[in-house]
Amino acid sequence: MPTKKHSLDFEKPLLELEKQLEELLQSSKDSDLDFSKEIIAIEKKIETTKREVYSDLTSWQKVQLSRHPNRPFTLDYIERIFDDFQLLQGDRQFKEDAAIVGGPASLVGMSVMIIGQQKGRTTKQRQYRNFGMPNPEGYRKAMRLMQMAEKFNLPVICLIDTPGAFPGLEAEERGQGEAIAKNLMVMSTLKVPIICVVIGEGASGGALGIGVGDRVLMLENTWYSVISPESCSSILWRSWDYKEKAAEALNLTADQMLKNKLIDGIIPEPFGGAHNNPEVMSKTLKSELKKHIKELTELKAPKLVSDRIKKFSKMGSYSDA
Repeated sequence: MPTKKHSLDFEKPLLELEKQLEELLQSSKDSDLDFSKEIIAIEKKIETTKREVYSDLTSWQKVQLSRHPNRPFTLDYIERIFDDFQLLQGDRQFKEDAAIVGGPASLVGMSVMIIGQQKGRTTKQRQYRNFGMPNPEGYRKAMRLMQMAEKFNLPVICLIDTPGAFPGLEAEERGQGEAIAKNLMVMSTLKVPIICVVIGEGASGGALGIGVGDRVLMLENTWYSVISPESCSSILWRSWDYKEKAAEALNLTADQMLKNKLIDGIIPEPFGGAHNNPEVMSKTLKSELKKHIKELTELKAPKLVSDRIKKFSKMGSYSDA
């Protein structure tokens, strides 16, 4: 995880106070003057400002938090939560896609198959990971790992964090839509438990391509939608300037998705977001995964598949009554 501090627009008051605190601490160290009263006062002000900044976030601010440069990615969670992870590569048809990572691992002594979208932090890493936008071969690799999990009776855990499937011409030529559609079909009838967790961005079919599960969960400050606020704004208002309005209209936050019965639960984040305390976030996620795997492994395969299909079939149903 990076140590460099980043600040979103609405976090700037906090950044200014933290700078003041650092300067006072440094001055206290470099001189014989006593700044203890000033330090205590600023620390109290930081806590008060944190409550003001994070207590009532808008939908757009939650979208911003989901994209925070320091937010933990899939490999960060794998390192902290799982043991004996073995990275498996390639779709056996075209090539390796670094935007999706996966392989078998151990979760508190239980063997599982972990699959997730991976972004990069530096410019070089972002290019290598294609900014977290998988190509068809990424989804075909994910499907290969899921079928392997079914063969060896391993629960599947999918970590979702993508701005969308890669929309380039070459991806379409290699069957992007078909690859995602096939994943939906395979995941619908997979005979092992599937737990999907949105850990950052959950954009469109790119997210849904590894998002059909017995449990679909979202971290508190994430979003899940058919389109990003910026793209929605550019379509409806011919400008990105209305992205905040679009974010509210899309009902894309975790609490709104749960209210609309499109997900099964929300996993709380540390105050201020997952990036503020990745260790605590990892422990919370690990606990949730253990709980849901325990519940799902008690069900027989026909019941798992039947309940999964029923759950997704109900979504979008409408009645005048």
